[in-house]
Amino acid sequence: MMRRFHTQPRLAALGLLTAGSLLLAAGGALAQAPFSALDAAANAQVRFAATERGKPILAGSEVAVSGQGFRPGQKVTLLYGTAPLPNGVLEADKDGKIEGRITVPADATVGSHPIVVVAQGPYTAALAPLKVSPSIPLSGQASYATQEAKVARGLYQSAYSAKNNALFVTSAIGRPPVRQSELLKLNPETLEVVARVTPQPAPARQGGQADAGVYAVYGVGVDDGNDTVWVSNSRQNTVAVYRQSDLSLVKQFAPGTVYHARDVQIDPALNKAFASATFKPEVVVFDTGKLEVAARIEIASRARGGTFSAASLSLDARAQRLYVVSNTTNEVAVINTRTNAVEKVLPVPGARGAIGVSHDPETDRIFVAAQGSDNVVVLDGASGKVLADTPVGAGALNVAFDPARRHAYVASRMAGTVTVVDVDGKIVANLGPAPLANHVSVGPRGTVYSVDKSAGVLEAESDTILRIQPR
Repeated sequence: MMRRFHTQPRLAALGLLTAGSLLLAAGGALAQAPFSALDAAANAQVRFAATERGKPILAGSEVAVSGQGFRPGQKVTLLYGTAPLPNGVLEADKDGKIEGRITVPADATVGSHPIVVVAQGPYTAALAPLKVSPSIPLSGQASYATQEAKVARGLYQSAYSAKNNALFVTSAIGRPPVRQSELLKLNPETLEVVARVTPQPAPARQGGQADAGVYAVYGVGVDDGNDTVWVSNSRQNTVAVYRQSDLSLVKQFAPGTVYHARDVQIDPALNKAFASATFKPEVVVFDTGKLEVAARIEIASRARGGTFSAASLSLDARAQRLYVVSNTTNEVAVINTRTNAVEKVLPVPGARGAIGVSHDPETDRIFVAAQGSDNVVVLDGASGKVLADTPVGAGALNVAFDPARRHAYVASRMAGTVTVVDVDGKIVANLGPAPLANHVSVGPRGTVYSVDKSAGVLEAESDTILRIQPR
């Protein structure tokens, strides 16, 4: 019978390894003698995935095991603590690869479980994480009116203009050179396409292909003070500005301006635009009137040995605060947008792979979505205290707080849901299916827009934009 998966510290699992090896040797499963030959050149890797492509690993589900970097014919054993997993004894093929299947117990605890990988002849051992995701049933759907439209393939983000009552959506397909990308303007009530434009051709990289595709658009933010739309060109490490009226290009910033630019937020009162530099501890500030770089804000991580990686942004224009989440150190930085000073950096306990952030101006609560731990963590913005830690579904990718209804909406890509939580982190609805929910943004009067990259899953020509309206 398989041992129940309980969350254990990584060091504890390692500490059990020697005893487990001796125990197994006595039973004949492992013949490696203690302190014998080691594999000093070992570089093996083991991965776990649901047998159904694109789905999360859930309690009771079958798991595909794959690995590489072993020696041909090497015996590989998977252990949970000291116990070998059923079907967990594998043999590397002539290319040093292993394949197999195991089953997660039906009562497995949600979380990232350290699996001990032991190879012998010669001996080596390592840990490989196996994440069991929560399964949150759909609920509360009768309380929401949902409208959807298929407008383009490769949808990424959306942003609403209150001044011009328009919804702007970005799309991009594939890896560089990206040749198919669009910025779209939609009617926010009907979701009909009002205008669309393909970005201009991108310059060839040094030593690269002559055809570098286009300045593909990903993140999007609206500047109602100047009637413009700002977009991130992640592949060219920069940003661009378009007119809201007809989507004509106002300015294309040079490649290298913002490293792997992700989110863009605009404060019209301060004439500032903020762009996050993913994989860098930096937020780049632009002057929206002069259309030039005004400052670069460096964020120092408080995690020992960690480097802050700026991902999603959330702006509280009235309080003049920008919230920046780090997907490498699981932290949130609070920046004074008037002075560009980092006021504090808060850890997010319970989050792994934090990537989405939003803020409630009334209660000063910060909502952090974490795709590695499948949850949304609610922090007190003043003290950093964890007020709630709510499992919402596999791959929680983005969160948006709606101040009108006082609910936060969390897009979980692998779960295919948009989960609605209150200010205390309690789930009030779980909406779906949205097969590959990628992003959520807030519109007028409690309306929320969700981008669902479901074309490939549904064999459709275009991805879906969802309009979610509380009844």
